[in-house]
Amino acid sequence: MTARRLHAAALLLTAVPLATAVTLKAGAWELTVSRHAIRLSPRPRPGCRDCRGEGGWWSEGPYPGGEMCWCWDRPIRTLRLLPIRDPWPDEPPF
Repeated sequence: MTARRLHAAALLLTAVPLATAVTLKAGAWELTVSRHAIRLSPRPRPGCRDCRGEGGWWSEGPYPGGEMCWCWDRPIRTLRLLPIRDPWPDEPPF
């Protein structure tokens, strides 16, 4: 990613309220950020020669089924965030 894209992503992450999740897709990865976790999930590679960026294919025959392509078979990375403690737990919410 270029510096301009990283800067835009950082601005987007700081502008989003804490209750929502943000998803950024770049190349073969998807970055999801919420107040509980940061998750990096694999996506099919756009330039894959086997699946042509589809992520898999359907097999034919007497027992048809879907098969995942090797380009999508990577682990999901998750960083769990610690909950924010309420500094005044005995006060009413409003």
